Amino acid sequence: MVIEFINVTKTIKGHKVIDNVNVKFESGKIIGLKGINGSGKTMLMRLACGLILPSEGTISIDGKILGKDITFPESVGILIENPAFLDGYSGFKNLKMLASIKNEIGDEQIRETIRRVGLDPDDRRPYRKYSLGMKQRLGIAAAIMEKPDIVLLDEPTNSLDISGVELLKDILRQERQRGALIIISSHDLDILQEVSDEIHVMERGRLVDHIVMEGPDKGVDK
Repeated sequence: MVIEFINVTKTIKGHKVIDNVNVKFESGKIIGLKGINGSGKTMLMRLACGLILPSEGTISIDGKILGKDITFPESVGILIENPAFLDGYSGFKNLKMLASIKNEIGDEQIRETIRRVGLDPDDRRPYRKYSLGMKQRLGIAAAIMEKPDIVLLDEPTNSLDISGVELLKDILRQERQRGALIIISSHDLDILQEVSDEIHVMERGRLVDHIVMEGPDKGVDK
């Protein structure tokens, strides 16, 4: 699985939110996106999954051009900005409804994914009664439950406590081990350095630095 951006620019209301990006992301890696709010991390993710299309340039998934050959990646899990579910339904019922769209997984896979993120699949509380951390965990579960080829997580540590962050790190490594391409954005460089194989630094819609993390001691090669 390869996502490739070629001369990609996205202009919104005359402002370049993504400015001439050229980059390639490959399977079996955790790709970190580092940058302050407004640097373009979320927009890059929206482009990568076809939620928006570039104003200039092309984005391809294994050679298939988004917006031309395909509308969306064929296998992708997404958590961009804040998770959103139906307030009156439990976590399990919300995920079951989402899973019914593609009908690729059954109840036990859904239940196992809920356990993976540290929630109880038998918890009947409606989503509106979840804490912010629980909502974030359910959003992560929705992104990974179908074992997609591409996993896009935008600031996934938001609202997570220390145990939640550690659990997320384990999940990211497990997803990489099964061969997924994971792209994770964060303003926290320490977390990115701990889990990422590569880090791309963004400023004003541009990729301004590329850091390759090497070895168990996470030495940096710029």
